[in-house]
Amino acid sequence: MDVKHVANLAHIAITEEEAALYGPQLAGIVEYVEQLNTLDTTAVEPMLGGLTAEGESTRTIRADEPRSSFTVEEAVGQAPDPVAEHFRVPKVL
Repeated sequence: MDVKHVANLAHIAITEEEAALYGPQLAGIVEYVEQLNTLDTTAVEPMLGGLTAEGESTRTIRADEPRSSFTVEEAVGQAPDPVAEHFRVPKVL
């Protein structure tokens, strides 16, 4: 497995030493996950994104009904560093 290629896809810069270290670890993870291919799934109904092959939901979802919630003051009042009616969060980019 080309660890440098996988790191590049994930936008992670790694050194040759790190690639040599992570290569066997990544191969072991892939080998472990490939065990799923040996499972007998003939009795399992095909699904796609939480839906059956026919497009029906596999979960029972509650009705979407309006109900009371927090006021802006109650919600923002719990924030460690609010700004007016907004949550202040650290920059991500």
